[in-house]
Amino acid sequence: MPQGTIRYWAAAKAAAGTAEEPYEAATLADALAHAARRAGRDDVFARVVARSSFLVDGAPVGTRAHASVELPDGGVVEVLPPFAGG
Repeated sequence: MPQGTIRYWAAAKAAAGTAEEPYEAATLADALAHAARRAGRDDVFARVVARSSFLVDGAPVGTRAHASVELPDGGVVEVLPPFAGG
């Protein structure tokens, strides 16, 4: 099973209660589902993640189904919530 790191930014970091955490999952969908079940996470986390964009090792996920996005061993998933400004 691939292992790597999920990094949270801005509102996602606040909702997760951490800047980063490990994943052990084959797909992005599995990693996010596992992250949502972590102790202390509530609906705010789910709402922020649902609105977020994702990068896997720097490559945008875009509109691909998260279940189809395979995660690499040693990879990095960036969770980027929408934000104002530029």
